Amino acid sequence: MAVLATGLVLGVTGCGSDDAPEGPTPSASSVSSRSASDSKEPQSEAPSETLAVLKGAKGLELTISSAERDGGGFVTVKGNLKNTSDSSVVVSSQTSGNETEVMKHGASLGGATLVDSAGKKRYYVLRDTDGRPLTTTGISILAAESSAEVFMQFPAPAAGTAEVSFQLPTFEPGTIKLS
Repeated sequence: MAVLATGLVLGVTGCGSDDAPEGPTPSASSVSSRSASDSKEPQSEAPSETLAVLKGAKGLELTISSAERDGGGFVTVKGNLKNTSDSSVVVSSQTSGNETEVMKHGASLGGATLVDSAGKKRYYVLRDTDGRPLTTTGISILAAESSAEVFMQFPAPAAGTAEVSFQLPTFEPGTIKLS
């Protein structure tokens, strides 16, 4: 009886394999190339525009990908902070700025500013009601060849202002367009 039951199970299992899909089966190379192209799709959704690339100390590089105004009167600057060196880098505490209220909340990009030369105004990173900067915080060390997505939020310059200078301590300044 056990032999008969085993034979029936194998027979039923074998019948399922005869239901092969019509057409050729994909080869390993076409499967791997499809996987590679699938993995590229999310990358194409990421912002491909680069507004500025700012060089910093010890091989750090800040690539700014967007500077968008919102309806609430703010500008959010987004980018990527990358360590281009072959060793870990300590992000300078100077990037937090020198304001006591911001510094007491730890490592941040709170020292960033936008400068509207035409309007003769400087805009500092916004703070919440507890004095914490509205920016990426906690980045103190970047490993070799690693990066971190970053953001900073500022009050929006006048509606007619299309370009500002972005400044972050220990990095060269760069001009960015507001959208």
